[in-house]
Amino acid sequence: MRILLASLLALGLLSAGETKVGKPLTVKEPMPIATVLAKPGDYVGKTIAVKGRIAEVCQEMGCWMELTNDAGQSLKVEVNHGELEFPKDGKGKMAIAEGKLTKSELTREQAIDRAKEEAKDKGQTFDPASVKGPQTVYQIQGSGAIILTN
Repeated sequence: MRILLASLLALGLLSAGETKVGKPLTVKEPMPIATVLAKPGDYVGKTIAVKGRIAEVCQEMGCWMELTNDAGQSLKVEVNHGELEFPKDGKGKMAIAEGKLTKSELTREQAIDRAKEEAKDKGQTFDPASVKGPQTVYQIQGSGAIILTN
């Protein structure tokens, strides 16, 4: 009985370090960000899970987070406002995020609008001249995530 109680207590302590947001994850193994970005066309429209360190989180509504790997590659995970909220204090923590990979072809004007909004969310100044030409943007339309303790 003591072993069972100790096991349950240990399990509770281990899972207490995770923060789950949104729907439960369904993909068994997250893939590296580098794998997705090497051939993003292979994954567009598919439900994927990636693991990375949280580089940024929307400080207004928690509606997006940017995951990065050790090589500096990043992938944005965005949700519709009100669906779920990523913890605003998550920067620097590891996370596993799941959702459908999307591809957006942006004109220069659309890319400027997007960059302006991102700068606002990050509390940074924005220079439209910093946006060069049209852009192809890949990101995850998130459905759920687990924020891990470090």
